[in-house]
Amino acid sequence: MALVLGRPVQRVSVLPDRVRLGHCEFKKGKTRPIHDPLETEILVLLGGLAAEARYTGRYCLSGAAQDLRSVRSLAQMRAAGQKQVERLERRLLNKAENILDQPGIWSATERIAGELLRLTTISGRAVRHLFEQAAAS
Repeated sequence: MALVLGRPVQRVSVLPDRVRLGHCEFKKGKTRPIHDPLETEILVLLGGLAAEARYTGRYCLSGAAQDLRSVRSLAQMRAAGQKQVERLERRLLNKAENILDQPGIWSATERIAGELLRLTTISGRAVRHLFEQAAAS
């Protein structure tokens, strides 16, 4: 999701720690301008939940608990009131799912996930390579 939205990736890992089941580190420094940084951040946070739901057919809310807490915090910056926050979260989860539904994007997601399952951690360069390979095919 990060690459689709123009966020440069430094490293991706599926090694769990006390707080999360995996982690995506972003490159520091200059990035291309982002139209809506808050929405982009929320979409990146929802990407794992949406991808797992597409793959398994169900949402794993416990596995995405930390991401969902971050999503809620960011959504509260944009929306006033609990109902508006929930609507924003749902709209952006739908948007994340629609992005993943694109054939090249889903193919890239599967390739990256396969490599992560094999190696547990991969570099941003490897992620970009897998993403570009899938997008080209």
